[in-house]
Amino acid sequence: MSHKAKVSGSEKIAAVEKYLRGEDSLNHLAALLDVRHSSVRQWLQTYQSLGPNGLLQTSQNASYCAELKRIAVEDYLAGGGSHMDICKRYGIKSTCQLRDWILKYNGHEKLNTFGTGGAPIMTKGRTTTYDERVEIVRFCININTIMPRQLINSRYPISKCIHGQINT
Repeated sequence: MSHKAKVSGSEKIAAVEKYLRGEDSLNHLAALLDVRHSSVRQWLQTYQSLGPNGLLQTSQNASYCAELKRIAVEDYLAGGGSHMDICKRYGIKSTCQLRDWILKYNGHEKLNTFGTGGAPIMTKGRTTTYDERVEIVRFCININTIMPRQLINSRYPISKCIHGQINT
């Protein structure tokens, strides 16, 4: 479901075009419109990747297929560019959306397409017992190194795992 924007689409377009012509700075435009600097930067990114129509309000949120989500996330994780670069490349409206997909991907959750009719979109890992969690911690301590999350999760297929260094 879409939400009512604080600044209209036409005001966003005018502000971005003013910036692109070199007539104003992002900081000054943000102050004039009473929004954060990062919001104006996000409008600029959307304008550059989707054109002026990308800034117009729609009656519904944008939808992306599961394949596009996976490709965009894997491109980012492979060092294909910054959040903004990836969003521009794949026509994603918001860097927040990409970051959300990355978190889900790294958490081994499924990146589904929209429209599940209210059914849960994400697949969750199984719950663990206290003894299983102790075994996982011992495993990490015994190898005496920080393992990549994927490697630990391949041995212990659970939704969340230990991060950071373990001091023994």
